[in-house]
Amino acid sequence: MKIVSYNLNGIRSALQKGLAAYLAQENADIICFQELKAQEGQFDEAVFDQLGYTCLWHPAEKKGYSGVAILSKLPVDHVAYGCEHPLFHTEGRLLSALIGGITVVSAYFPSGTTGEVRQELKYEFLDYMETYTAQALAHNPLVAVCGDFNIANHDIDIHNPVSNKHSSGFLPEERAWLSKYFQTGMVDSFRRLNPSQQAYSWWSFRANARANNKGWRIDYIAVSNQLANGVQSAFIRPEAAHSDHCPIGMEVMA
Repeated sequence: MKIVSYNLNGIRSALQKGLAAYLAQENADIICFQELKAQEGQFDEAVFDQLGYTCLWHPAEKKGYSGVAILSKLPVDHVAYGCEHPLFHTEGRLLSALIGGITVVSAYFPSGTTGEVRQELKYEFLDYMETYTAQALAHNPLVAVCGDFNIANHDIDIHNPVSNKHSSGFLPEERAWLSKYFQTGMVDSFRRLNPSQQAYSWWSFRANARANNKGWRIDYIAVSNQLANGVQSAFIRPEAAHSDHCPIGMEVMA
């Protein structure tokens, strides 16, 4: 089973940049999207139908903002749209589906870059994700949380750890939370199989960052301990440029 996760930074823009052709070539069984920035009906869903996907959309209530999705070529046995937290639900940040025996979650963690209020909200989301993940594991030991965590975990995951040590997304508190998350039931699938590879999944639009490969690895597929042994490969696709992020993925035997 091949699972891909991709923050699109706007699905309409990504489609105009050749997203459909990339998806046809990648041929993933399951795709998790984040940051749709569109409501259903504002883009051509038929593109994904033609590629053989069942599409689950959970947009934000606010137009042009956030939103997550799961696309699957495999039968979908159960879907949970959103979450029990009223704000994170309306912001379209979580969507889960039971596919092939795996609970697949598409998650879009808040960014704290716009100020203290949103940074505090990000910490609230991190706390909520601990509970959300624990509940998912209680129902099914095979869990994959796919998405934009908006946190670079280690120095190897960011182009300049020294200058960014006070930046949201690389703050000590955020990194400590993510390290704990990866030690209490979940595993960083990419880092587990690529312990020393320096690879990024997001680049600022400023200062020609992508061309100079000055990026951050803030997108993850976190797998449960029981699922981790089935992960055969984990990859990042920096050549796919439909967004300021790039696709990440894994192949797993459940």
